[in-house]
Amino acid sequence: MKKMIAFCGLDCQECDVFKATAADDDELRQKTAKLWSEMNHAPITPEMINCDGCRMNGVKTPYCESLCKIRKCALKRKLETCGDCPEIHGCPTVGPVIEYSPEARENLKLKN
Repeated sequence: MKKMIAFCGLDCQECDVFKATAADDDELRQKTAKLWSEMNHAPITPEMINCDGCRMNGVKTPYCESLCKIRKCALKRKLETCGDCPEIHGCPTVGPVIEYSPEARENLKLKN
């Protein structure tokens, strides 16, 4: 199956929220909500753990739908992914993702 690459280069199919949604797995939703609540010091409920992929039509987590600065920027610029942006090198928005994720960098086809 082809990877579902997010605007930032991460593979949505590797995300537990996507996995829980695709499998309609309430146990994984509960586990992910608990983990994300602890990691983000924010109340995240299992009901929020639904996403069809950030570039796909369909449901998104509240964060991905309305708070993700990377997604907002890419949509505003009408980009397929951040890899299509001429300003990606040195970008403060997506930079941390591609700096710490070799897979995201590779998925965006960035050479340096």
